[in-house]
Amino acid sequence: MLARVIPSPRRTAMLLLGCVVLGTGVAMLLAADLGSDGYSTLVNGLALTTGVAFWIVNLVVGAVFVTMAMLRKVIPGIGTVVQVVLVGVVVDVALGLLTTPDDLVWRAVLLVAAFPVLAIGIALYLGSHTGAGPAEAAALAWDPPVAFRWTYSVVQGGGALGGWLLGATVGAGTLAVIFLLGPAVDLTARMMRVDLHQTMDPVRENAT
Repeated sequence: MLARVIPSPRRTAMLLLGCVVLGTGVAMLLAADLGSDGYSTLVNGLALTTGVAFWIVNLVVGAVFVTMAMLRKVIPGIGTVVQVVLVGVVVDVALGLLTTPDDLVWRAVLLVAAFPVLAIGIALYLGSHTGAGPAEAAALAWDPPVAFRWTYSVVQGGGALGGWLLGATVGAGTLAVIFLLGPAVDLTARMMRVDLHQTMDPVRENAT
């Protein structure tokens, strides 16, 4: 358990780098202005309906998702907290540097470019085995019996549907996240030879 609380330098580097890359990809997705991910759509819909600030709703929904994942033995760790905080900071900084293109074609290019960045970021931070963020934890909770590439699509799709019913908007980017991001993360993880699951051997962790 101590190894999970205090990860090795290699795993810490994977976590931090993965979160920075993921935050950059999220900022690119948002800057394309063609629809956000399903999880954010759900949070936005709840915020619109309740009148509660987005960041507060985000914390509550995140806590619910992580708690539900714990019931399926996906235990949170330091990476769960770091992912939420660091990705949020990176998104805020990156959005200050990015602008939404006026031309729809360039917005589409930005959307397409965001996907490999998102996939690498998720694969890296999950590969650190330090704990999963809310959306990824909810998806991993059902792998097995269903592969992550499909459970992630279900989580994102369910979030998008719920958010849309609550008044949030969806777009091409939302649909792309639902159908493509899970398989993209799975393919990236296999190419990088990292395991997305959050079970780990403390002896191996201490040796790395």
